[in-house]
Amino acid sequence: QVQLVESGGGSVQAGGSLRLSCAASGSIFSASAMGWYRQAQGKQRELVAIITNYGSTNYADSVKGRFSISRDNAKNTVYLQMNSLKPEDTAVYYCNARFVRSGDYWGQGTQVTVSS
Repeated sequence: QVQLVESGGGSVQAGGSLRLSCAASGSIFSASAMGWYRQAQGKQRELVAIITNYGSTNYADSVKGRFSISRDNAKNTVYLQMNSLKPEDTAVYYCNARFVRSGDYWGQGTQVTVSS
């Protein structure tokens, strides 16, 4: 079983940057994909960015060109670099690990607040 712990959230003004980290208690080497999702108040959880075990990435249209996902298998950590933040990026951000056999694991979430 894998436990995920997010960090790096906080409050920032529009145009600023934050880097989120997701540290896994177990190996993520075999995870088929690692991703970041977010849920704004009153809205459904949505995919922000995903990276496969081959290194392929995919982003929500709303964050393309501003956010970047990366993974360090040696450190069992996934990162989300967020630049040019907008107030609409305000949400709780969740880390996800997907395994073919054991399914999905989620972190507890970290709050990101962007003020105008």
